[in-house]
Amino acid sequence: MNEITQLHKLRVAVVAESFLPQINGVTNSVLRILDFFKSNGHEAIIIAPESVGGPSEYAGFEILRVPAINVKGLIPIALPQQLAKARVLNFQPDVIHLASPALLGNYVARFAKKNAIPTLSVYQTDLAGFANHYGFQLANATLNKFVGRVHSNSDRTLAPSTSACDYLNELGVPGVELWRRGVDSERFRPENRDQNLRNSLLGNRPDRTLVGYIGRLAHEKRIEDLISLDEQDDVQLVIVGDGPIRERLERKLPNAIFTGFKTGHDLARMYASLDIFIHTGQHETFCQSIQEALASGVPVIAPNSGGPIDLVEDGKTGYLINTGNPKEIKRVVKLIQQSDVTELRKVTRESVVNRTWLSINQELIKHYLDLIAAKESSRAELVA
Repeated sequence: MNEITQLHKLRVAVVAESFLPQINGVTNSVLRILDFFKSNGHEAIIIAPESVGGPSEYAGFEILRVPAINVKGLIPIALPQQLAKARVLNFQPDVIHLASPALLGNYVARFAKKNAIPTLSVYQTDLAGFANHYGFQLANATLNKFVGRVHSNSDRTLAPSTSACDYLNELGVPGVELWRRGVDSERFRPENRDQNLRNSLLGNRPDRTLVGYIGRLAHEKRIEDLISLDEQDDVQLVIVGDGPIRERLERKLPNAIFTGFKTGHDLARMYASLDIFIHTGQHETFCQSIQEALASGVPVIAPNSGGPIDLVEDGKTGYLINTGNPKEIKRVVKLIQQSDVTELRKVTRESVVNRTWLSINQELIKHYLDLIAAKESSRAELVA
């Protein structure tokens, strides 16, 4: 425990637009934050969308569920509720943490401002990019304005990548700062490579290269860009995860192995047992699965846009390409196949091994304390 967390025990209201039982980047980062709060003596309450099978508490912290609407292929969208306002104010938080704020987060940010409660928002979802991917160009322009307005309503916005910072700055959002994500490099490590698992996946063709995608199976991830890879004779494609388009993908990628959702040590073994990790989503604000692959000693092929640009050292820990171009995918797969495997696995892990969640969350506490101090200074000036 560092000096900051020893001296300051905080009360934090966490407003999460996505939470358990949904598993995605927003949920996972919120869970790591809550685990940190628990281990360091901070108090929290979580406001999250209603969801069938969702827990009512996490790490001993209460979860207040608010009504949500389900949009096909997307996560539940939480709706603003007076109940949320009453519970947050009753909790008397020192600061409010808005995780990927949308309708609910915007509502909370507005009443927090009226009640002089400092707010910190974390930009995690490219809403406008998703709308554009699904063919809603009008919605894309509208959502850009909405995103700018939501984040301008909070006192500070943290963004996970330089591209995300640039995007928010272009929207006129003040107080944007870079805040990356941590990775559990003790769980995700090269030593989890499992030859028995590889044998079961490669079958009677152990000479093939094991290439895997790990993540949510949704349209915006563009997993169908892997069709050409699925047809490549010297490659075995593995798709790990679940989502609304799994059945469609099973038809489009007939040679791929679909494992379903994996967690814990099973997930760590899957990462480390791959020869190459590939991600095809064009709208990733960060892409945690890339960090987990790198920590596992696995080179990465990813889009040359968004969050992956900060994570993959092109030509060193993997390749940044147009993943919608089959020839490009084939070219870089061949380059990795011809590389020094031992050296490649070493440099990939070294690139992220020091990005611990402990250091990342200590940065977060510093941001909270800055905002709390600024709010107290503002109050003192008004009194004077």
